[in-house]
Amino acid sequence: MDSGAPLGSDACAYTDYTPGEAPEEFPKTGEGATGVEAEIWEALYEVQDPEMPVSVVDLGLIYNVEVAGSETPEASRGGGETAGAKATVEMTLTYTGCPARDMILNDVRCAAMTASGIDEADVNLRYNPPWNVNMVTDQGKEHLREFGLSV
Repeated sequence: MDSGAPLGSDACAYTDYTPGEAPEEFPKTGEGATGVEAEIWEALYEVQDPEMPVSVVDLGLIYNVEVAGSETPEASRGGGETAGAKATVEMTLTYTGCPARDMILNDVRCAAMTASGIDEADVNLRYNPPWNVNMVTDQGKEHLREFGLSV
């Protein structure tokens, strides 16, 4: 199977960079998110795949971000931040046997923890829908091309 990665590339040789069908709602980018959830999406854009300089958001790996928890009285009036909140990030990987799995999951969890008032963060892996290159954002595809992949 040709991964689309050029010879000598540092890109994961197991990842299939060929097109596939992307569900209508993908890629998820955090567009429309507000408050703490928007902060988490912003932090996730800073998490790069360890094998290539592309964010996990631009790769289309983030499927969902949710924030649950208590709010301070100021927050309920729109003037404060969420306190004691828990973030849950659902994501996938480009390859189910990704050797950088633990590193990516930890980086995503740590990024979610940087948002205001987040005291706990969980990262849940899911493989449905299966990831494919059509779930990558336009900016992510541009970065992949700059990296030497034909997408």
